Amino acid sequence: MLKIYNTLARDKQEFRPIEPGKVRMYVCGMTVYDFCHLGHARVMVIFDIVQRWLRASGYDVTYVRNITDIDDKIIRRAQENGEPMTALTERFIRAMDEDSAALGVQRPDHEPRATQYVQGMLEMITTLQDRGYAYQAADGDVNYAVRKFEGYGKLSGKSLEDLRAGERVAVDAAKQDPLDFVLWKRAKAGEPAWESPWGAGRPGWHIECSVMSGALLGRQFDIHGGGQDLQFPHHENEIAQSEGAHGCTFVNYWMHNGFVRVDNEKMSKSLGNFFTVREILAKYDAEVVRFFIIRAQYRSPLNYSDAHLDDAKQGLTRLYTALRGVAAEAGGVDWSNAHAARFKAAMDDDFNTPEAVAVLFDLANEVNRGGSAADASLLKSLAAQLGLLQRDPAAFLQAGPAQGDWTPERIGAAIAARAEAKKSKQFAEADRIRDELKAAGVVLEDGASGTTWRRS
Repeated sequence: MLKIYNTLARDKQEFRPIEPGKVRMYVCGMTVYDFCHLGHARVMVIFDIVQRWLRASGYDVTYVRNITDIDDKIIRRAQENGEPMTALTERFIRAMDEDSAALGVQRPDHEPRATQYVQGMLEMITTLQDRGYAYQAADGDVNYAVRKFEGYGKLSGKSLEDLRAGERVAVDAAKQDPLDFVLWKRAKAGEPAWESPWGAGRPGWHIECSVMSGALLGRQFDIHGGGQDLQFPHHENEIAQSEGAHGCTFVNYWMHNGFVRVDNEKMSKSLGNFFTVREILAKYDAEVVRFFIIRAQYRSPLNYSDAHLDDAKQGLTRLYTALRGVAAEAGGVDWSNAHAARFKAAMDDDFNTPEAVAVLFDLANEVNRGGSAADASLLKSLAAQLGLLQRDPAAFLQAGPAQGDWTPERIGAAIAARAEAKKSKQFAEADRIRDELKAAGVVLEDGASGTTWRRS
């Protein structure tokens, strides 16, 4: 049985969906004011793996990943650029979709935008106010009264006293309590605004996810995911809003992926070690980046460095090399097969992708030792569960920037010239051609069926 580490329980738990055979899952998506960075890529890839495995396990999955298209950062960036907010958000939604597709991420079943659900947010805020959880402050904002919600802190494990003493709590004289958070912001001059019972304004960040998830998945659903940085305060606040408004459990299983680090330091713009997906894809094949993300256990920190990406490239090259020249087709999996059973056990153990990848390497070794086409097909079929190894092997192995004018056509001509030199016993010339290609980043591999090549 599938087990998931539930942040709320702080333990792995057997997964039992609310409705047998069906899974409803919500993941916090991007705030679209800039290009996606590596942290966003990890969220997209990790929960793509989760929904793939749930479907492969026979569940009927409804996967929702939202888009935040109204936010302080969005407004500020649009003003700095001198452009309408919608023009900014549409541009970066397109960029996000391009990055996501490049990484092999399947589209969610629903991708709601916050601005489409403002009416629902007004209704939830009204309910919270009616139930005594919300109040309008002197500055016009509507805030959530944290101390009125008895379970506040249960996801993050933080007590109200710890939070009160913490430095993360902003001091706001208009709030009844410094812990309270905003549900509705009174509009300032020149800002986008919607009419409400509390005056023109816009929603706070936290309320949007409570409303969108409830509208598309119901008041209680199975899985809520996101980055570890969202555990507090965002997800904590979602629980307070949703359970305060509806009086029932909000989510059964909370999943959080670990932070991204760069050369063992936290990734941040202030440290100058901040990388967008596009910057990384300019240097590395997108499948290599996906493989790099998958090789780490999703709850652990992911340490980015060129050395780790280079290692991921070599690993993926080994897998594709095993498939080269073998008639392999992805298809249905016989889960009673020893390799398949081990792969399934790994994925059922809280989506243990490092162990699942180890199974792929074991299968690749068998194929390299003369394994059957069935072994190669199983390798490709299992890799498909992770969104890997679905390209033509030669296309992957020969992809990448050419050094100088070493096009595939010129490389093929050089290989033919080398073969002719060897045939004529001009071994020094054959070695010269090999060395010239090697210097150009082209590796030749001689086999029984002839010479193949790949980019180094």
